[in-house]
Amino acid sequence: MEMGSESSKKHFVLVHTACHGGWVWYKVKLLLEAAGGHKVSAINLAASGVDPRRIEEIGSVEEYLEPLLKLLESLPEGEKVILVGESCGGVYISIAADKFPQRIAAAVYTNALMPDTQHKPSYVLDTLGEKFFSDWKDSEFSPYKIRNETVESVKLGHELMKQNIYQNSPLEDYELAKMLTRKGSLFRDDLAKRNNFTEEGYGSVKRVYIYGEEDLIFTKEFQLWQIENFKPDKVYSIPGGDHKLMLCKPKELVSCLLQIAAAY
Repeated sequence: MEMGSESSKKHFVLVHTACHGGWVWYKVKLLLEAAGGHKVSAINLAASGVDPRRIEEIGSVEEYLEPLLKLLESLPEGEKVILVGESCGGVYISIAADKFPQRIAAAVYTNALMPDTQHKPSYVLDTLGEKFFSDWKDSEFSPYKIRNETVESVKLGHELMKQNIYQNSPLEDYELAKMLTRKGSLFRDDLAKRNNFTEEGYGSVKRVYIYGEEDLIFTKEFQLWQIENFKPDKVYSIPGGDHKLMLCKPKELVSCLLQIAAAY
């Protein structure tokens, strides 16, 4: 792949979902850097990946997103990034976009929760559980207390990952996930208490939606419902893609991301 000019190089910030870490983007990071010398930051949120904290030390989604928010706050004046979130990471990049809309060239949702500005930030997560997906199989949910607040943690079950998350991904990546996923939280109650996203913040940012057609967590019906609920500027679909597009269809996902980089 040819290296792009300085002006065409973009900064991608890749945001993982609950229980995962920056490691989940390892294929995409390599491909993006090779395809034009783009800068790629695959961050670890609090108590995720190599971050040393435990989820029981994190009391809110704001604390959880501290590494992402610090990164955006530290950007040089005038620099914009392409934010990419997967699964619950869609809510995380929406919170970041609401705080720093002037620093986001585009927000990209890859099999991700995509909130709107008319409901609470928890709305799409709640709708997923109520209408589209509720069988967490062998996953374990347990409460913890911090600063007089009760937060629900989740540990992803291996059967759930095998059957619903990584079913089309290479076995090596499923084995990697079994070793590297950690206890996390969906911060559902905290999201339900937050104010709606604003039109001048999150609502003003360009949004692109990418979904895998064989996702068994965020079913196609749920993905299409989200797209209809809060229409993005552009939609891509990837045939055969399971919930982890960055692992099962990295080249196809990167192709979409490069088109987005050229457009925004």
